[in-house]
Amino acid sequence: MQAEDVRSTWRRDMDSSGHQNSTKLRPEIGGSDDPRFSDTSRGTNQAGVRLYNERLILSLVRKHVSLAKIDIARLTGLSPQTTTVIVKRLEADGLLLRQTPIRGRVGQPAVPFSLNPDGAFAFGLKIGRKSSDLVLIDFCAQVRMKISRPHAYPSPASVAALVSEGIAQMSTTLTPAQLERVAGLGIAAPFELWNWEREVGAPRDVLDQWRHFDPQTEISKLVSMPVFLCNDATSACAAEHFFGEGWQFRDFIYVFIGSFIGGGLVLEGNLFMGRRGNAGAIGSVPMLRVDAAGVRSHQQLIRSASIFILEQRLLAIGGDPSVLWGQPSDWGDLGVVLDQWIEDVAEDLSQVILAAHAVIDCEGAVIDGAMPEAVRQAIVDRTREKIQALDGQGLFPLLVKAGSIGPDARAIGGAALPFLANFARDREVLFRNQVQGDSLC
Repeated sequence: MQAEDVRSTWRRDMDSSGHQNSTKLRPEIGGSDDPRFSDTSRGTNQAGVRLYNERLILSLVRKHVSLAKIDIARLTGLSPQTTTVIVKRLEADGLLLRQTPIRGRVGQPAVPFSLNPDGAFAFGLKIGRKSSDLVLIDFCAQVRMKISRPHAYPSPASVAALVSEGIAQMSTTLTPAQLERVAGLGIAAPFELWNWEREVGAPRDVLDQWRHFDPQTEISKLVSMPVFLCNDATSACAAEHFFGEGWQFRDFIYVFIGSFIGGGLVLEGNLFMGRRGNAGAIGSVPMLRVDAAGVRSHQQLIRSASIFILEQRLLAIGGDPSVLWGQPSDWGDLGVVLDQWIEDVAEDLSQVILAAHAVIDCEGAVIDGAMPEAVRQAIVDRTREKIQALDGQGLFPLLVKAGSIGPDARAIGGAALPFLANFARDREVLFRNQVQGDSLC
């Protein structure tokens, strides 16, 4: 069956084998809904314009939860006739649902449309230091099922087993029609795991296995769907931008505090990944340290503002750090050691965020993490206070807020990757027949 024979919009980018033409994400995905960017360019192909407008409308409906055709036309600048044609096509494709008409206005009742939860599905895999998680989400980003596998350290074999067994188990919860709408599997993984011997705590021979294990290539052999790969913190940023409240900012710095701290970057309404997919790698930012003797040194942010540092501090006083990994929503009472860690994290984050703001001139910073909501909010509050105490002369005010996704942001972000590739507003889709190749995330 050829791609054009399949009605579903997200199938239009598939080749005859049913696989995505490219699973390599572009450096910028999921663009802004600002009508100023809805213009087309001379030489654009008609199919590209149609697909671009479909993605634009889906992005708007996702952002606003539901929209009537008249509101879609106003926000996009498309004519009412064009809007009607596209909305009908998306409804026929099963991506939009017609809601109850809104009465009380002058004229015909407005009929709002919302995303169809069963319009598409995606799997997301998070490879982490203490556990690997597999999730199945629907088109509205609701987690339909989650499987978490704790481990002392990640290994290629354990991750491959989770994918094989987990996807088989999760697939039984979907009908044949729903299985046809699985857009792919997205992998959220730290880059260069083999370099983190101290932090991961794995034997050298296990870490060396990761040096020769390409997750995207090897896991593609286990599943019959497109497989996407992205840095875990960038994936979490994608979840916040695509499913969360990140759309409120056109530009923002994203921070995810997990076993390791990492980050992401959204510029001009696009998830910006950088030339090699490593933009926003705040964990590698060097921080100045002065010890009790006045000796100055530098160490990366990852070695002061990550949860594994809190784990080491608990061990040093004879505490039990297992609470940090067993239940991210409840750490119990960790006392002074937690308070000091929060203070240290906020101190370093305030400097990193303000420095990034000086370079990027962004609207805000979003902080999320695998931790209880109260701990995350304490870090946000103290970071905001410390930024205000720093010398910000010459800079516009910066809004610092908590993320809206939470501990599962990396896994959900992994699942967001197929949706970003197939549904997010993307100006490059206008020129798909004119350009060759995509950039690797």
